[in-house]
Amino acid sequence: MNKQKRVLAIHDISCVGRCSLTVALPIISVAGFDTSVLPTAVLSTHTGGFEGFTYRDLTEDIDPISEHWQSLNLKFDALYSGFLGSFEQIDLIAGLFDRFKTRNTLIMVDPVMADNGVLYTVYSPEMAKGMAKLCAEADIIVPNLTEAAFILDEEYKGDNYTQDDIEKVLRKLAALGPRKVVLTGVSFENDKLGAAAYDCDLDKVMYAFNEKVDGNFHGTGDIFGSTLLSALLNDFPLEEAIQIAVDYTHRCISLTVEAEQERRYGVCFEKALPYLIERLGLSYT
Repeated sequence: MNKQKRVLAIHDISCVGRCSLTVALPIISVAGFDTSVLPTAVLSTHTGGFEGFTYRDLTEDIDPISEHWQSLNLKFDALYSGFLGSFEQIDLIAGLFDRFKTRNTLIMVDPVMADNGVLYTVYSPEMAKGMAKLCAEADIIVPNLTEAAFILDEEYKGDNYTQDDIEKVLRKLAALGPRKVVLTGVSFENDKLGAAAYDCDLDKVMYAFNEKVDGNFHGTGDIFGSTLLSALLNDFPLEEAIQIAVDYTHRCISLTVEAEQERRYGVCFEKALPYLIERLGLSYT
């Protein structure tokens, strides 16, 4: 049996509302990996669809935690960052990458900070610029269209883009430093939604789509990112990995609609985990 890979997931904890660590931890774990966590903030609920939520910034805890891990000589096969709780955390997480990366460590950054043309309420334009620096430290980044616009300091075009526009954005993002770029929320047809990717080493653009389901579904970006990482660590090439991530996210959304789940609580990803195990070709019997 091969040595089990260890992943560090660096995200916030939203105590209610399935997103961030509450989806990353189970998805990456069920994919077969020893999943450690580094919480960046703790919220009573996520910020979409809820008012009056509590927010505790955990910036001061990051260095002491990572220093303890270093004293234990911990090694990670992948470092995966998402929502960061403060501007100061950008440099702290960049330092953590330097501390724990090895020649074989995969670093993935999901610059979780904006959607639909607008920054999240706890983010600032300064933090958006800082996120571009963190993306430069990654092997692979996974922004949505809004986040890509902020990272590149360009106008957000909404739905007014062409395939050529998307491919230019992918290459501009790759020019920041990551060898692979995955852009989520891409659509060229009214009934299809998915992702576009660019692999610098292959100089290849690739796409993955599935049926579009109308409406906003919280936490799906975290589900996509966690699934993408899980597929890559299970040795799927990028083109297959993005399709698996698109299809699993679609399955989670479809099950949520079928169950008439209140959408602000996130999607029913738990019910789709057997599908993910099958798509990854895993067997635990």
